[in-house]
Amino acid sequence: MAERKKLLLRLDPVVHDALARWAGDELRSTNAQIEFLLRKALADAGRLPSGVGRIRSPGRPRKSTTEGDGDDD
Repeated sequence: MAERKKLLLRLDPVVHDALARWAGDELRSTNAQIEFLLRKALADAGRLPSGVGRIRSPGRPRKSTTEGDGDDD
């Protein structure tokens, strides 16, 4: 996976609070919510590159079937 780019973003505190609440409602971090919204806006405008990777689903990652099955024998 390619290294993720870092970006300093200055936001009005009220906008940040609204984004943080929205992100919490959807079980995302504020950063993930911003990326989700940017990707959606790019897709809606027909500007999302075809080679872009998928964004992780909200919430905790699912446990794989090989991990933590409780069978340590």
